[in-house]
Amino acid sequence: MAAVGVGGSTAAAGPGAVTTGSLEPGTANAGNVKHLILFLHEAVLVQYVDTLKLAVPSLIYTLQNNLQYVAISNLPAATFQVTYQLKILTTALFSVLMLNRSLSRLQWASLLLLFTGVAIVQAQQAGGGGPRPLDQNPGAGLAAVVASCLSSGFAGVYFEKILKGSSGSVWLRNLQLGLFGTALGLVGLWWAEGSAVAHRGFFFGYTPAVWGVVLNQAFGGLLVAVVVKYADNILKGFATSLSIVLSTVASIRLFGFHLDPLFALGAGLVIGAVYLYSLPRSAVKAIAFTSASPAASGPCIHQQPPGQPPPPQLSSHRGDHITEPFLPKSVLVK
Repeated sequence: MAAVGVGGSTAAAGPGAVTTGSLEPGTANAGNVKHLILFLHEAVLVQYVDTLKLAVPSLIYTLQNNLQYVAISNLPAATFQVTYQLKILTTALFSVLMLNRSLSRLQWASLLLLFTGVAIVQAQQAGGGGPRPLDQNPGAGLAAVVASCLSSGFAGVYFEKILKGSSGSVWLRNLQLGLFGTALGLVGLWWAEGSAVAHRGFFFGYTPAVWGVVLNQAFGGLLVAVVVKYADNILKGFATSLSIVLSTVASIRLFGFHLDPLFALGAGLVIGAVYLYSLPRSAVKAIAFTSASPAASGPCIHQQPPGQPPPPQLSSHRGDHITEPFLPKSVLVK
């Protein structure tokens, strides 16, 4: 669970309501533990109905994390990384259904391209592309990935809907998610390995490699928050493409993964689909306008009729782009 700060929202009015504006990190009262405790009591316990709404995505995220471990145990890392991009497709579908979000034709085409690329990769895997460990079950791995993508899409869009429908900050919502996630994880641990934990201790088996995974997951959670705040859509697309390439290279070096033309084709289609889906709509319109203009006509000067306001100009500044969300909180929040 990543470190959690306190947002600048105001708790609902009423007896004992706490204003959180003075609790922003870096202010004079940032270290006021008493105010922080009062705020958390008000936001988490007093407004318990608001907190209980986070139980649904927290349960799904806990299930999703376990499904990912099942998937990565039964699929090569590169295949898992490519197939897991189906979460973009499921998130887009749930966004259309639950948030009434509209997608452009290019985005629908990129989603079809994404599905085609994943299908090619899975066909290569089913065809026995290279040696694999005897204890791996590709069918179980694929089922776990698909279930994880479905749960990721639904939980992410549900979480985004909660964020947009309330005044609570994303940090407070992450805290509430963490509380439920920790409780559910402990219940699952007690159910599956309760006797072993009681006999050997909670931290039995925590090797340096395990601690490395834990720290990497925590760092990834913090990095997601930075990406949501600072990165633009195209940069997110390049980051996703780079992760696929790095996973493939690491699989070849560490696990002897065999890279054949079929896998390269499927991975290339997925990378291209991710890039196309991430294009801002203003860039798409600019490309369409350029392709529709006659090549030999040279520069075209638009003559505006007298008395009519000039048409809006396309800007090259990131902040002026009219973008359709790509990898929004729905995808990025784990």
